[in-house]
This record gives sequence, C-alpha cells and structure tokens, in this order.
Amino acid sequence: MILAVLQARMSSTRLPGKVLKPLLGQPMVLRQIERLQRAEQIDRLVVATSTEASDDQLATVLTGAGVPVFRGALNDVLARFIGALDAHPADHVVRLTADCPLIDPHVVDAAIALHLAEAVDYTSNTAQTFAFPKGLDVEVVSAAALRHAAAAATMAEEREHVTWGFWTQPDQWKIAWLHSPGSDDGDIRWTVDTPDDLAFVTEVYEALYPAAPAFTSQDIRDLIAARPDLAHLGGHRRI
Repeated sequence: MILAVLQARMSSTRLPGKVLKPLLGQPMVLRQIERLQRAEQIDRLVVATSTEASDDQLATVLTGAGVPVFRGALNDVLARFIGALDAHPADHVVRLTADCPLIDPHVVDAAIALHLAEAVDYTSNTAQTFAFPKGLDVEVVSAAALRHAAAAATMAEEREHVTWGFWTQPDQWKIAWLHSPGSDDGDIRWTVDTPDDLAFVTEVYEALYPAAPAFTSQDIRDLIAARPDLAHLGGHRRI
C-alpha cells in the first residue's frame, strides 16, 4: 500500500492562503490533487493540515471535494505524517507539499518505482546534481523508516521538515536518488511561494489546461520556449 501525504497549511508567510488561490476557478490545492490522481503508483492520498483555526477553511474545501484530511499540530509536521499513517495504514509514504500545482504524476510514479525496486528506506528526486525543477519534488519513505525516524527525532528541524533525518544523515539509511534525465534542473522554479510564482503557474494553466488537462512537463517546457516572457518571470529561471 502506497500512501501519499500532501502537507498543506494556510499560514504561509510569503503568500498567505496560497493553497486556496484560484487556478482556472479551482483552489490551487485541488488542481494539484487532480494531477496527483493521475499517478498510477499511489493507492491513497490524504492531506495533512493543522488543527489551527486558520486551516478550518482549507479542511472544509478538501472534505467538500471528497479528499481525506488528517489534522495535527501546526509545527510538528512529522507527527502529522505519523498520524495520517496511523489513520491510513500503508507500507510506504510519499511526501508531497501543497505548493506544487505543476507536479508531474510520471515523476511521482518513477520515484515510487525506484524506491520499490531498490528496496531502500528513502528515495527523493531532489539530489544536489541532476535534480528536477523545484515544484516537481517528491520523496518516498518506507513506513517503518518513517516511524523509526519519528521516534528518534529530538530537534525542532526534524519535527518541522519530516525527512530532515534522512537527508542530513544519509549514512544511516538506504537511500536512492531519482535524477533528472540529461540535465540539472534544480534551479528551475515551478513551485509557488510568491505572487510571481503564482502568476507563472496561472499563465501555464491558462495556456495549457483548457486543451489538455493532463499537460506534461514537456508541454510546460515547450510553452516557455515559445513564450520568452515566461522564461524568467519574476527574476527566476523557469526553463
């Protein structure tokens, strides 16, 4: 059983409420979930948000759309993941963040397939070399390893960043890295943290979604190549 846990909150400091910002008439988080539902390797998806009143609206939108929600402490995201895992038992957990409405389901499937084939504790596509664009981030961790890491976590960083203990102590775990084929794209920005990021993603959706709701990463690259105004929107590299 593969459980995808999408962490989300309304209290982003740089772009408050970003997860509910509209993309073609739907909240951004639901657009991301729509893309994730095309990943063939995911058996179940749950959103992990906080019990803070600021996240009540988010929880209401998600449950209204039929999306399972687990709520826990705002600053202990690791505990939220364990709570989601307790509520939805699985063998492996896919960690995702709700600021990636251009997430690629094919990349998600590839990360899960590599994780299972290599029989490792932790798999990621955010290696320091040949990384994927920011916004296509995916991490996969075995349930047993995640529980072990949670039990051993003592620092605030470990509780807030969930997989901190894996990528800061790689010698203690069996790790696999999914590399971007042919190029290092780690400085390409497709995530949403700022108004400029949201403007970029909005342009992508408006250009591609109406004709091809399942548009691919290559479709995004082709669009940006044809639209020089998007290539460095907001001062960030987009292609």
